[in-house]
Amino acid sequence: MKIKISDKYEPLFQRPNGVDTYIVTGGRFSSKSYTVAIAAVNWAARLNHRILYGRYTNVSGKDSTFPEVEEKIKLLGWDAAFNININRIESTQNDSKIVFKGFKTGSNIQTASLKSLKDFSSLIVEEAEEIPDFDTYEKVSLSIRGNNNTNPEPNIKVLILNPTTKEHWIYKEFFEAKGVEAGFNGVKDNVCYIHTSYLDCLDFVPDDIIRSFEEMRIRKPKRYENIVMGGWLDKAEGCVIEDWKIGPFDDSLPSVYGMDFGYVNDPTTLVKIATDDNNIYTELKLHRKGMSTPDIITFLEQTVTKNDLILADCAEPRLIEELQIAGFNVVACRKGPDSIKNGLARLNEKTIVSRSEDVEMHRELNNYVWNDKKSNTPIDNWNHILDSLRYGYDELVQDNGFYFV
Repeated sequence: MKIKISDKYEPLFQRPNGVDTYIVTGGRFSSKSYTVAIAAVNWAARLNHRILYGRYTNVSGKDSTFPEVEEKIKLLGWDAAFNININRIESTQNDSKIVFKGFKTGSNIQTASLKSLKDFSSLIVEEAEEIPDFDTYEKVSLSIRGNNNTNPEPNIKVLILNPTTKEHWIYKEFFEAKGVEAGFNGVKDNVCYIHTSYLDCLDFVPDDIIRSFEEMRIRKPKRYENIVMGGWLDKAEGCVIEDWKIGPFDDSLPSVYGMDFGYVNDPTTLVKIATDDNNIYTELKLHRKGMSTPDIITFLEQTVTKNDLILADCAEPRLIEELQIAGFNVVACRKGPDSIKNGLARLNEKTIVSRSEDVEMHRELNNYVWNDKKSNTPIDNWNHILDSLRYGYDELVQDNGFYFV
């Protein structure tokens, strides 16, 4: 059966030389999943590929990935060519197969067992934006090594995704690091980029959907560019900090420092803070992982005076005491009821001014979002500098001479 698809998807069926990875991006009604499922069935039937197909969060093939592929087998009229079982589809003509599996097991964050993945020659990941980091993806992708004499085709990895923000590891690894512009269609090194939108598939988009997209384009252009056209966001939706801009630090004002501690997974941060009637001025001094107590002491000796007031995370009393013994004016912040909610509300009363070179702070400002807006609960991520900012800012503004954060 002949099926009409956009010409932009041609590389899925006529693979360019040297390509082993596809990055397939697009917005709603761009036919990403539809077309990749057709390609997967073709790879299994005609090229003898053994395909691991799934999402990061699914633990069985009963989610959308399995019926998507099953539907394409029937659409192509290839029912007799495959045996369809729960979580797997096997060829009746060669040793190809399509197995549906999740990379996240249950409610924990460990990836699924990789012991049996050496028999697969292709990996297809739906909603790849759900994968939290490059390491998680790499553990699975490096295990796809099922090439053998019966299948001379090189192994394939396919990431299908709806773009999120430019802080996502997929953007950083496959776009920023390779010098590839968002929306690019073509090949760079070993990667084939395919980007489409509903405009490439208009014959299949209902008229009412097209009208709603056009209304969104006019009324909410940023949302249209991300959700409909599949563009990457500079700033996540629902950011906690509502108003910030780039500008110099005002050294004429009294200042304090805020400090948050980390080690393996989180950075230790130090930010200098000053304020006037309209603005909160910030100067990022430190954002670094793996710092021991001696490392922090050495850094502070080179950065602050012994009289500078530092408001630090009260959850680390031992570390604070060690810094005090070293002679620094470090005070533990106080955490009272609704401390985070109230502290963020105070930050949003003014415009935060961040220096142009403090890119790590810009990333937090653009990616620290509400987990539950109604209860004023933010995500516990992209907040290490901003936690430091809360600790220090409250000292500057509290009338009682002390602070609750």
